[in-house]
Amino acid sequence: MDCIFCRIAGGDIPAEILHKDDLVVAFRDIAPQAPVHILIVPVKHFSNLTEVNGDDYEIIAHIFKVAIELADREGIAESGYRIAVNSGKEGGQVVGHLHFHLLGGRQLSGDLG
Repeated sequence: MDCIFCRIAGGDIPAEILHKDDLVVAFRDIAPQAPVHILIVPVKHFSNLTEVNGDDYEIIAHIFKVAIELADREGIAESGYRIAVNSGKEGGQVVGHLHFHLLGGRQLSGDLG
């Protein structure tokens, strides 16, 4: 497979890995939108959020657990952070492998309510 995130998860492409286990890999975004911008990617390939079903929901729960741990480790847990996922073209997804953005370290713009 020629998926860049699959290749990062497999160790074929170097990245600043912050967390890796059997379910997910987390690494710094190469074009950060905030002082802390980490991508959390399931090791299993999903093109987008719509492909997740059944037992795969435990992977999504694990992603949030890892995000909370990383926010604490990066020193943004108390001040606040955002976890974002874009799914599909109209949702703003650029890479065709499901991934979650952990953003923080400054006042983030946009008010979702």
